[in-house]
Amino acid sequence: MSNDKVESKRQLRSLMTRQKLLEAANEVFLEEGFQKATITQMIKRADIGYGTAYVHFKGKEDLLIVLMESVMERFYTIAETSFFPETKESAESIIYKQATLFLKMAEDERNMMQIFEQAIGISDVISDKWKTIREKFINRISLDISYAQEIGLARKELNPELVARAWFFTNEMYLWEIVRNEQHYSIDEIAKTITSLYTTGLY
Repeated sequence: MSNDKVESKRQLRSLMTRQKLLEAANEVFLEEGFQKATITQMIKRADIGYGTAYVHFKGKEDLLIVLMESVMERFYTIAETSFFPETKESAESIIYKQATLFLKMAEDERNMMQIFEQAIGISDVISDKWKTIREKFINRISLDISYAQEIGLARKELNPELVARAWFFTNEMYLWEIVRNEQHYSIDEIAKTITSLYTTGLY
């Protein structure tokens, strides 16, 4: 067997081991919560050797970060919806759709998001990771605002980054309320109201 074949087999095995460990971590986090979950439980669940596991991840925080990136990537897909409105009405319609999908996803991902929230409160590493994720969203929203300002739809005197931060933090507050099962209104009503306030202020 050629060296290339041996190498690609090794890489495949390595990828499968990593995946097994991530799946086991996902299950253990959901069963135990962030604080009680241990990497030992995850390694046992994945049925792999300790040495092998530590080649891939230093600890449970590392594992959670990968799971967090994977979930938040799905949220980020919503933020990346193409945004080329020609009227204020079409801008409002796109933004409303984004807000609705974002909050619905919080509901769909509630169990794992609860683990993220616990971890953000306990771990500096996870908290810093959340801040990085948040900035990625804010930067993306800023681009949409700048575009709307350039084509004369949005008010030019407003700082796009400040507006983007305000919009993301509004969505994030409702996201965590939904994750905690504390929201008092339907997702549709929340999305309609915040979109209306936001677009009226910006456009």
